[in-house]
Amino acid sequence: MKRVLKIMLTIVLFIFIAIQFYQPALNVDKGQVYTTDFTQVYKMPIEVKAMLQTSCYDCHSNNTNYVWYDYVQPARTLVENHIKNAKQDLNFNEWGTYSNRKQERLLNSIKEQIETKQMPLSSYTIMHENAKLNDEQIKVLTNWLKEQD
Repeated sequence: MKRVLKIMLTIVLFIFIAIQFYQPALNVDKGQVYTTDFTQVYKMPIEVKAMLQTSCYDCHSNNTNYVWYDYVQPARTLVENHIKNAKQDLNFNEWGTYSNRKQERLLNSIKEQIETKQMPLSSYTIMHENAKLNDEQIKVLTNWLKEQD
């Protein structure tokens, strides 16, 4: 029985090590200044900009700040799929390329999701405590978003 367990553990370890060699492309475009970026399109207080970049930009932009565990499979693949899906819905770096109608819809959606605490996702804030928005931050962000309507 012990021999079978050792063999199984060895196989699991081998598979874990082997999958580390598959590393999807990083979502990093450092140094790129986007004239279409949300923070360039709107004049906003530094406080609002900082909250958006801390709580939203890792998934909803072309620049993710990775931490060490984001490089370990299978978490890496999950993170990259999450980012890909998030950017399909909203990419803050490409905000200026969206139609006025889409921008208006997204502004309302962002405001609603922040107010109802759907965003940032709790699965994200578990590992990224600094991305959590407290009630005061939610109020500041949603008030600023309402002014943009």
